[in-house]
Amino acid sequence: MKKNSLFLILPLMIFSGCNSLSGAATPIPTISLDSSLPQQIQSTSVAPDLSREEKEQSPAIGGVTASGVVVSVNQAQFVANSSSSVKLVQTTVGAEVKKGEILVVLAGREKMQAAVEASRLDLLSAEQGLEAVYRDTDKVRSAAQVRLAEARKALDDAIKRREYRNFRNGSESSINEARADFILAKDNLEKASDAYGYFVDLDDDNVNKAGALTALAAAQKAYDRAVANLNYLTGMPADLDVEQAEADLQAAKAEVAAAENDFDRVKNGPDAETIALAEARVSNAKAQLLSSQSALDEMEIKAPFDGTIGRLSVHTGDWVTPGQLILAMIDLKDLRVETTDLSERDVVKVRGGEPVTVYVKALDMDITGAVAEIAPMADTLGGDVVYQTIISLDEIPEGLLPGMSVDVRYE
Repeated sequence: MKKNSLFLILPLMIFSGCNSLSGAATPIPTISLDSSLPQQIQSTSVAPDLSREEKEQSPAIGGVTASGVVVSVNQAQFVANSSSSVKLVQTTVGAEVKKGEILVVLAGREKMQAAVEASRLDLLSAEQGLEAVYRDTDKVRSAAQVRLAEARKALDDAIKRREYRNFRNGSESSINEARADFILAKDNLEKASDAYGYFVDLDDDNVNKAGALTALAAAQKAYDRAVANLNYLTGMPADLDVEQAEADLQAAKAEVAAAENDFDRVKNGPDAETIALAEARVSNAKAQLLSSQSALDEMEIKAPFDGTIGRLSVHTGDWVTPGQLILAMIDLKDLRVETTDLSERDVVKVRGGEPVTVYVKALDMDITGAVAEIAPMADTLGGDVVYQTIISLDEIPEGLLPGMSVDVRYE
């Protein structure tokens, strides 16, 4: 116990001597070294045994810190999508603008407006076409039914003509009728020939001779026709006639198949393929209109939110090319902090909603805030695994700007 007493008193004497050098006398405290001291030290140095739920609800401890940077919650960049000239610039760097305010106007708006009107006309035409598909259902069905009936009638006729080409040109009744005509014509020819024989020796200008000659000529023509008709009806058709009849038959069959297919598609309502095509045209027309309208809107760059112009890269009369930055704007009234190097060892100690203190180096001030988000996916920084946390700030002090470096201390 004596060794212990000397060991504890010596430092106190040294501190007392240091205080005396400064000219201020400080009483030396009296230290009791009774047997109860170790028990008091032991009882105050042991952490309470917390349950699992209490540990999960308790704030992070152990002095966790991370570096970070101030960022704007709302920020936007505008780049040119096509080549154009700058018609008008109505803002400057650092200017505060309101949502919807026109900032920059590009040339060529008239051309884009014409494209929008053309797209609207195409959309109207496509929508009318779709309406007609449903409105003209009965008319289309009737037309398809008429076409089918006519096609079937034509097929029947083609079948008959083709079958005729397998036999004599004439039917039995036609041949009998032609043979009878032939017999009568032959008899008339003989009688006319005999009658003309009575006048054959008379002068050519004799009226009776002329009448007999006329009757003989008419009888001869009738006889020739009867012979030709009978020969045709009793003969077989030519190869060319057979081929023509076969071609007509196949064409009639194809027309019936097509007519039946068309009728099947519309007999129970509008054709599904026709509806799909009409709807596709409407969708395409809407997309074209949206694209044209978007291109027109891009000719006027408007502020998407209340904010401040952070960068302006063009002036009136400049020529811009696709991908070129025109301007950028940020919201200085809605800032937050994103950490960059919170290690995997420390992220497990951080919990959403817990308070933090943010030290802004440029302003040399502390700002209070809270953990808003903890990224579940890791990044790597110099070979180390780090996680990003997003810190919401309780207030936005004057002079705080995006890009400023900060140190975050998790409470």
